[in-house]
Amino acid sequence: MTLPKTLEGRLKLPAIAAPMFLTSGPDLVVECCNAGVLGTFPALNQRSTEGVSDWLDEIAGRLAPGAAPHGVNLIVHRSNPRLDADLAEVVRHKVPLVITSLGAVREVVEAVHSYGGLVFHDVINRRHAEKAAEAGVDGLIAVCAGAGGHAGTLSPFALVEEIRAFFDGTIILSGAISTGRHIATARMLGADLAYLGTRFIATEEAMVNAANKQMVVDSAAADILYTPKISGVHANFMRPSILAAGLDPDNLPDHGKLDMENEAKAWKTVWSAGQGVGAIHNILPAAELCSRLIEEYETAREGGI
Repeated sequence: MTLPKTLEGRLKLPAIAAPMFLTSGPDLVVECCNAGVLGTFPALNQRSTEGVSDWLDEIAGRLAPGAAPHGVNLIVHRSNPRLDADLAEVVRHKVPLVITSLGAVREVVEAVHSYGGLVFHDVINRRHAEKAAEAGVDGLIAVCAGAGGHAGTLSPFALVEEIRAFFDGTIILSGAISTGRHIATARMLGADLAYLGTRFIATEEAMVNAANKQMVVDSAAADILYTPKISGVHANFMRPSILAAGLDPDNLPDHGKLDMENEAKAWKTVWSAGQGVGAIHNILPAAELCSRLIEEYETAREGGI
């Protein structure tokens, strides 16, 4: 297992509760961290940099002694005008983990490393992984087929193996991971950590509305549509939410280029989820879900898988 020293012995489960746009907030982060799972949120879930600072203060004040570390996701893309200001707050608060998306920039990595923080970067192919490794990131999140949000199309068997061939840092696997058994399987594939997003939508602490949570429970893999026509970047969305928004999933208009403001508007009415929805059958408190995942993971390990 290739884990940075700052994470060794601090996780009860080799997993990260992924930062989900419009979904992850302080309640979800705190409950996951206190249960031993690394919890994260996107900086853009707050409307301002001041709001990000407030959330970081709140999270720090609510974490129990011995809790797992927490993290913040930063969109490193020219369409994000808040990057520099949000990064400054991350550095000021010495956030343990920063997850970067849509761009790997050495200056961002160096800023986080300046106080001993970690940077994990999400990638969907080898070329992106190589560029992120060159930027000096500590971990690569292999976002494989079936993941929620901005997903890739490669099999985890392919992408994890290719990344491991040139990268000796931490590898995190994302893509339809919903159970403790899945987490154990991710470890067997060569990943150091699993990355779960969709499973945490169906928790009491997720910031989305009850209808969104129930749609995750009611959906199956066939209900997930992979398209760039919602946000400008290929991502997975639930077909029932597209229909509910008055759109035809099979005849969507072209979106155009990625624009963070328009993307925020789109994701409020069209809901993202990964293909792992078929393994989600209930809405639970996050702490209870984490305990269940830990138990399932240990059972899978004891069973030799």
